[in-house]
Amino acid sequence: MTKRTGGDMEELVRMVSAADGEIVGRTRLQKTAFLLELAGLGSGYEFKYKHYGPFSEELASAVDLAPLLFDFHEDQRRSGWGGTYSVFTSSAAYDGTEADPYKQLVSLAKRANPIALELAATAAYLASVGDDNPWGETERRKPEKAAGGKLEQAKALYKKFKELQLPEGLPDI
Repeated sequence: MTKRTGGDMEELVRMVSAADGEIVGRTRLQKTAFLLELAGLGSGYEFKYKHYGPFSEELASAVDLAPLLFDFHEDQRRSGWGGTYSVFTSSAAYDGTEADPYKQLVSLAKRANPIALELAATAAYLASVGDDNPWGETERRKPEKAAGGKLEQAKALYKKFKELQLPEGLPDI
């Protein structure tokens, strides 16, 4: 697979299609795209650290533009606590197989606890920029989310990502 640069809107459609047509949550979408980039499976989105971990402005912009050009939809729904969340859908067919690494990574991210996914992606991001204690720094930056066994869940989830046969290995953390 040739890696493109600058990210693209087709990647959104592909990611949602690989998730059986639905990804729930902007944070999950961002973290999944980040892990795809780190694994050598992305389309060139650049990520920086924000409050919820790795974040791509390019990806956020693509989310707004993609519905105009592709089979990609964002539905904002009201949560039980009064806030809103996004549900991204596409009926486009996925062009890979169930066994390919892209599909496996996206499927694992889709099924993951959202807080564990956020913590795992944050630690991976910190490791990718040279932090020598990414789990400790993740816990320091997100103490409320890391509490109650969530950091251990994140570590177990990251181990599952590491077990996938990816083009580029995820950082050892």
